[in-house]
Amino acid sequence: MTDEPGPLDATSLEASLTVRDLEKSLAWYRDVVGFALDRPYERDGKLIAASLKAGAVRLLLTQDDGAKGLDRTKGEGFSFQITTSQSIDAIAQRINERGGVLVAGPADTPWGTRFVRLQDLDGFKFVISSRAQR
Repeated sequence: MTDEPGPLDATSLEASLTVRDLEKSLAWYRDVVGFALDRPYERDGKLIAASLKAGAVRLLLTQDDGAKGLDRTKGEGFSFQITTSQSIDAIAQRINERGGVLVAGPADTPWGTRFVRLQDLDGFKFVISSRAQR
């Protein structure tokens, strides 16, 4: 008998992001991208974190305490991939209309997806994609 558990059988991946200004980031994710506030976390009456949701996707935003330096680079070397069945063009239009800045797209990939790239206020990068509408 082996102690090996076998391959990982995961059901979701959620992310926790430390942000410079929690109130501004919360507004950006909610009002610009379209996440909903799931649960605020307060300590001594002050907002210290916020749980957000968009369908099955969950993000936790936490207030950076500055211990590692507020000007440090965040989001380098990776991006978050969000998949949706919604229109990428409509999502991109909403983001643009609400003051968000698209890094790329909307565009189609050679492998049949349509995508848009964006970057949040702290430099975290996201790709939102769906099957290309033909």
